[in-house]
Amino acid sequence: MKNKSGNTPGNKSDNKTTDKKTTKKTNKNIVWLDFNNAPEQTALHKPRINTQEIKSRLIQALPAALPYLFPAGKQRGNQFMVGDLEGNPGKSLVIEMQGERAGMWIDFATGEGGDIVQLWAQVVHLDTKREFPQVIASIAQWLGGFDTAMNDSNSYMPKQTTQAPSEPPVDTLGPASAKWDYRTAEGQLLACVYRYDTVEGKEYRPWDVQTRSMRAPDPRPLYNQPQIATVDKVVLVEGEKCADALLSQGIVATTAMGGANAPVNKTDWTPLQGKQVLIWPDNDQAGRQYAEKVAAHLSKLDVVSVSMLEPPEDKPEKWDAFDAVEDGMDVQQFIEHSTQQPASQDIHYQLHTHTAREALNNPSTIPEDLIGPRVLTPAGTWLIAGAPKVGKSDFVLNLLTHAAAGLNFLCFNFPRPLRVFYAQAEIEKPYLDERYKQVIQPSYDQLERGLDNLILTSRFRFQLDEQGIQVVINAIHRAFPNPAHPIDIVAIDPFRNVYQSGLTEGDLNEDLLAFFTQRLEVILQHVNPKAALIVVHHTNKITRRMLIDDPMAAISGGGAILSYPTSLSVLAKSDEGQGPSTLSMWSELRNGPSLGTHEFQRDKAGWQEVAGSNLRLVRQRWGEMNDKEQERKRRTILEFIFNEASEGRLYTSSSLSKKLSGKYGLGSEATIRRHLR
Repeated sequence: MKNKSGNTPGNKSDNKTTDKKTTKKTNKNIVWLDFNNAPEQTALHKPRINTQEIKSRLIQALPAALPYLFPAGKQRGNQFMVGDLEGNPGKSLVIEMQGERAGMWIDFATGEGGDIVQLWAQVVHLDTKREFPQVIASIAQWLGGFDTAMNDSNSYMPKQTTQAPSEPPVDTLGPASAKWDYRTAEGQLLACVYRYDTVEGKEYRPWDVQTRSMRAPDPRPLYNQPQIATVDKVVLVEGEKCADALLSQGIVATTAMGGANAPVNKTDWTPLQGKQVLIWPDNDQAGRQYAEKVAAHLSKLDVVSVSMLEPPEDKPEKWDAFDAVEDGMDVQQFIEHSTQQPASQDIHYQLHTHTAREALNNPSTIPEDLIGPRVLTPAGTWLIAGAPKVGKSDFVLNLLTHAAAGLNFLCFNFPRPLRVFYAQAEIEKPYLDERYKQVIQPSYDQLERGLDNLILTSRFRFQLDEQGIQVVINAIHRAFPNPAHPIDIVAIDPFRNVYQSGLTEGDLNEDLLAFFTQRLEVILQHVNPKAALIVVHHTNKITRRMLIDDPMAAISGGGAILSYPTSLSVLAKSDEGQGPSTLSMWSELRNGPSLGTHEFQRDKAGWQEVAGSNLRLVRQRWGEMNDKEQERKRRTILEFIFNEASEGRLYTSSSLSKKLSGKYGLGSEATIRRHLR
């Protein structure tokens, strides 16, 4: 019996002779190859991923994917709405975000619809019938941040790309076990990070695309910038693996290149400007120290807020975001309900500039009003003034209760249920509770849903000095501990009880301006720079005639009271013919068109607007008197100018206003300037 070589078993001599001949012959034909430029061999053995799995991951990532596809869209409850497939603002195209129909969409304007894969294809201008592999490749690349090559219509494998010859050889470490791409917000490749698993442990090597060298770029970019650009809230973790794990759950996350070892001062953190940043540190001392160092640095930038997540006490050392996902934790719920600490109590200001051309071409939209129409805008201040006992606190309580429930109140509207903190310094708790029961009773069924959004304080008996504002800041943080859902409105009632004088050595105006900027504004900077302020204030004692002529002049205090707020309103009782429960409101808005004048009726059924009140404040007799008074002032000013000109004296509008201020019944400088226009 012969074996495969043709020799019979046991014929060792012949076998040795044959082996020697073969060896000699083979040695002459050996070709030595350099495999430094060969494709990564690990890519050849990576398992295929079914398209159904890609679709499932995309559905899980809908909270991040939909704003990426449609930056102008908005989430409303369990639905995402946008104008059309081109991404224009509107509500015609509706995408389901939860439940069995998650990812299903319909455009009510055109009747088109389908699943999330078809939606993706429409947006990237691909045909699911003829170009289905490319559609799946596009989704897979966004989900995982890697390039893909299609093998059939149901699966894909990572593309087997050949390294550029100029890339350094990796034979000393073996093939890379993982690779992460760092891109700009527009998708341009900046750098790659390779991981190598060696006998001594993991080793990472960055590749700088611009210099084509194995080194970190200067400055170092942040990971996942295309996704960061589409959201307002970002989680900062340690390492790309953790960031990808959260991204697979629909949470936009990033990391600095190098994780906890990243040099903070050599990293470009600007993509986080204008964002709410939550730092998720690894559960060890190094992670906590790194988080504190980054938080201190970010607090100096123009970020909305910086906070740190506290890992659960029962988790092991080095437990991180990747472990949380691997453990099957609902990380979205964990982030929303976990203990989070404000990162820093220091406020840092920066002045950001842009050219006039950038302003003209700026594609960003105007932010939603907190109280519309344009009455209270993000970071704005609304001062509401009225005489004692006129009902301004009752008005404000009703306004805030409706804001917390997201229900319209009189002529005011709200984009959603708002989170409100009402800091009052006038009424003891039992009497405040009694008043609030009267406020909510007429519409309890509708307003009940907002009760947990409105926080009421007992009467506080201190001024808002440095210690006082810290007390308020701490109380707001306790009431709204989750930075993912920050406070929207802080209301102060009344201004005079909390005002701290003597902040400057100047006059009343300088003192008032300092109180707004160094006290009230600082509260917002600590709790939410995009929150807004409502300040309840008193008016001077003036006649009805003076009130009609210049209502804002009735507000007590110096010019800063009138110049700092973005909106001003004065409440006063209407003329006696309307009864004691009818209030008139005059308003001036800096960020929008005139609100006009309104009249409100208050009775046991609540507040209602008096029909037609926006056409004329008081009845005809007041209108006629006002018209005659305006004509008298006009003639008085003209006669004064004529007489002065005859004597050779000339004035500018400013100097003339100062000259006539308080004379001949013409009113203040501001009133005279309005007449001169």
